[in-house]
Amino acid sequence: MNGLIVNNLTIDHGAIRAINNLSFIAPRGKLTAIIGSNGAGKTTLLRSLSGLKDVKNGSASWNGKSILNTRPENLARSGIMHVSDGKSVITELSVKDNLALAGLWRKDKKDVAAATVEVIELFPILGERIKQNAGSLSGGERQMLAIGRALIARPKLLLLDEPSLGLAPLVVEQIFQTIKSLTTKMDLTVVLVEQNAMGALKIADIGVVLNLGTVVAVDHAQTLLNDPAVRAAYLGI
Repeated sequence: MNGLIVNNLTIDHGAIRAINNLSFIAPRGKLTAIIGSNGAGKTTLLRSLSGLKDVKNGSASWNGKSILNTRPENLARSGIMHVSDGKSVITELSVKDNLALAGLWRKDKKDVAAATVEVIELFPILGERIKQNAGSLSGGERQMLAIGRALIARPKLLLLDEPSLGLAPLVVEQIFQTIKSLTTKMDLTVVLVEQNAMGALKIADIGVVLNLGTVVAVDHAQTLLNDPAVRAAYLGI
């Protein structure tokens, strides 16, 4: 089966088990939302999938190829990009230079230029701020820059960690709708980690609910939205 397949993943932080026998499938070309409260293991999961944390037990594959314990730069070159929660831009560099970083290792410079134009069209505010240092951007603009930079690498699998963190509701709505459009416009597979469970499930195809490192529910996102138990426990309604 094509897509991201995670099977029996178990990860410890010292004496603490952060992830316990976690299994799920993120189908190719779909948006999968990973939701759960603080401490559920969401960020640890993404860091493991993007090569930032070693894993001793379990497996994870992308289109049939194992991706665990692989250097992040090698994963990026294979089409897997990770955007962390607000820490993916270099504040001392300009917007232009931040975007340029994504294309340094790519040989097709014409396509890098084309991808950069596409990102500016997707996030016009970045074009307006192109000469400004990233440190002068608002939180929402930084998040757009981080996502835009990842897109210039032409990824096939995009791992997004809390893109709504600390942002105003209107900005969150804009970013969520952009993320949703990426799966169709750019044939992307997206794994979205979010504490904003309601917002994430509204745009997702598949929902995975984590609690203390364990999967407690996996289903179509709309089904989870309509599940009274999920709504009461994780959506606050």
